[in-house]
Amino acid sequence: MTIKLIGFPYSGHTMRVIITLRELGLPYEFETPANFEMFIYTAIRLLTCYNSGKIPVLFDGDFRIIESRSICRYLASKYQGKNNNTILIPNDVHKAGLVDQFVSYEIFYYEPPAFKIVSQEVFVEKFWNKKPDPEIIKQGREELIKVLDIYEKLLEGKEYLNGEFSLADIYHSPYTHYVYGVAKHSELWDSRPNVKNWRNRLRNREAVKKTLEEIPEEIP
Repeated sequence: MTIKLIGFPYSGHTMRVIITLRELGLPYEFETPANFEMFIYTAIRLLTCYNSGKIPVLFDGDFRIIESRSICRYLASKYQGKNNNTILIPNDVHKAGLVDQFVSYEIFYYEPPAFKIVSQEVFVEKFWNKKPDPEIIKQGREELIKVLDIYEKLLEGKEYLNGEFSLADIYHSPYTHYVYGVAKHSELWDSRPNVKNWRNRLRNREAVKKTLEEIPEEIP
């Protein structure tokens, strides 16, 4: 049964899925549409439940699913432990509950301020034909600083958010990469030892490293 992923390699949502596939040792086919308009057409043609041209889309045989976090959770639930020893959702109900807790942190507290920075400094001119808004960038930085101060405490004595590497860490990887390196706000992590070490561990995982290295330098 072939797993097929449709998306753009520079999309943070697509990157989440690719990292998950690689962490689980799953072979897959990756298709990148020629442009965003073609992606919308292809997705609507292939997936009748598709909504508003959102990416990515994953096909696992006859099964089709959208929304990056849902895709990753599906892959972990079905495939973890089958091709290698990587466990992204612990079998212990309490540990699994804490993974969900950190996933919620990422969704509601971590990504929103990170996206404000990334959208303005990486994507706004390319996709929206606008100039970056320094006030939005400033707001994003101020909000992210507060979040990282909390993470600094959460990561005390731990290598990863849940102690062991999990789906929650994968979810944090794409926007951490964009804000840290592409938008050049590395000091937000480097000035906090626990957060810095956590980011470095994520960046040096083989699945994460390979995925980030494959991102095009120029967004088409």
